[in-house]
Amino acid sequence: MTLPTALAALETSLTAPGASKELVERMEETSSVATAESRGLDTPLEILSAALSDYRTLVQILYDEGYFSPVVSIKLDGQEAADISSLSVPAQINRAVITVNTGPKFTFGEAIVRPVAPETVLPEDFAVGKLATTGAIQQAASAGVQGWRNAGHAKAEVEGQKVIARHVEAKLDAEIDLEPGPRLRFGKMFIKGDTDVRHRSIEKIAGFPAGEVYSPQKIQKVGTRLRRTGTFNVVSIEERETPNPDGTLDFDATFEDLPKRQLTFGAEIASRDGIDVTATWTHRNVFRRAERLRFEVAVRNIGGAEDIDGRIGLRLDQPDRLGPDDNTFWNALLERRNTENYNVTVASLAYGARRTFSDRLYAEASAGFQWSSADDAYGDDRRFRYFILPLRSEWDERDSKVSATRGFYLDAQITPFAGLSETESGIRMFFDGRGYTSLGTGGRLVLAGRVQLGSVLGPSPDGVTPDFLFFSGGAGTVRGQPYESLGVPVGTGIAGGKSFLGLSAEVRGKVTEAISLVGFYDYGTVDTSSFIGSGAEYHAGAGLGVRYDLGGFGPLRLDLAVPVQGDTGDGLQFYIGIGQAF
Repeated sequence: MTLPTALAALETSLTAPGASKELVERMEETSSVATAESRGLDTPLEILSAALSDYRTLVQILYDEGYFSPVVSIKLDGQEAADISSLSVPAQINRAVITVNTGPKFTFGEAIVRPVAPETVLPEDFAVGKLATTGAIQQAASAGVQGWRNAGHAKAEVEGQKVIARHVEAKLDAEIDLEPGPRLRFGKMFIKGDTDVRHRSIEKIAGFPAGEVYSPQKIQKVGTRLRRTGTFNVVSIEERETPNPDGTLDFDATFEDLPKRQLTFGAEIASRDGIDVTATWTHRNVFRRAERLRFEVAVRNIGGAEDIDGRIGLRLDQPDRLGPDDNTFWNALLERRNTENYNVTVASLAYGARRTFSDRLYAEASAGFQWSSADDAYGDDRRFRYFILPLRSEWDERDSKVSATRGFYLDAQITPFAGLSETESGIRMFFDGRGYTSLGTGGRLVLAGRVQLGSVLGPSPDGVTPDFLFFSGGAGTVRGQPYESLGVPVGTGIAGGKSFLGLSAEVRGKVTEAISLVGFYDYGTVDTSSFIGSGAEYHAGAGLGVRYDLGGFGPLRLDLAVPVQGDTGDGLQFYIGIGQAF
């Protein structure tokens, strides 16, 4: 017997008369023979093995496209590969010719799934007269099984399939028989794996629906609640193979903890405002109850026009104190703000609760105290004492938090405040809405818009702490204008307004997969009354930006902006950061 020698060069071709260009390309990309060189097939024996495998591969592709009477020929140096014995492989193979006769496309003559659970929606493509494909059959079987599982039959399965091809009529008859099995209820959840979180806390956070009728959505929600804590690297909840005699089904929950501590850093640079640096330290599972303690430090105006200031914040989330979709939290803040128009020191402490309606919607409320001391246009060392009731709801339907191309984001905040020690009382409201739409394919052109609204009801302008009032200007409101440069005139100084309206629009276009150009326009207006009037102060800025995609971190952002309305600033401003401006 002659041993196969190394392959010097293999010439390949694939033809399929009457097939679409896309189908031919798919067969060429999938065929082991057609891609022999890239797969590193070096010997005649490897080429023969690849050819024998290709018969099945190509026929399956044709079945997927509705061709159920194809003829596939693979000739190696003129000899059909199927006729070559593996015991007498040629010493050399120089040419491979693949010829595919697709035959006619088949349509469904019969398309039956039985029995079907109530409210089951079968694929539209699995119906009499529709193009017959193996994909449609598989999807119909999957939908039928899922329909029974949604109805509480956790062990539903395909009992049998009968597929008959009628070649003369080019029809395919498909029958799928399902076995629903018994309707089951949730049993117990058994906790496994190496986790430091107390099992009682896991059970309270999970809200496992013991005794309720089985539902895939309910068990998925259990996993979502546990992952939401940010404590676990792995959460796996698997149903057991065999139900219990009483008609319940138990589950095994396996956990793997994330590292206990995490340290992050961030920075943003603006031409006038200098460098802002932030650092956060997070401790997961502080007291073995899946708590999350977050400590944040920010230092601002490094090298900027104003004095250096910053903040220290602390938040402790406790997910196992209330129901499975609720958690309690503590918030503490100590902040110093130094701006051209005011200096203020703020300290606050609050305790609250948060309800999570879904991964995209939550609401929270808290109660606490805030102390502040301010120097502003109304005077020096003005002190304020408040009992505060902050309420907030956030709804995030963006496709990406760092670089959205479609969807919307809504953030609504209402803070009633009761003044203590002769401080005036009132309500502060703020709304931030953002919308995104993508034009063309692949998000190559994106239109983005933002609306910000703010209002203070109740106290006189000089009777409220300046950090409750509104200014405009800077990266978060109007680029091209100095930070918080627009307020309302008070004597020789400027104070914050009781109302604010900010509008921003961006056009984002991809130049390459990594680089995008952005054109933007920002507008801001501030008024002395609780609602914007015709005499409100306003300014605007516009400019161009460049984005470089950093993958999961979001884009590296550079914005260049100039004032286009108002007299609060002049000259070019630049902003550097990570993530889109909004």
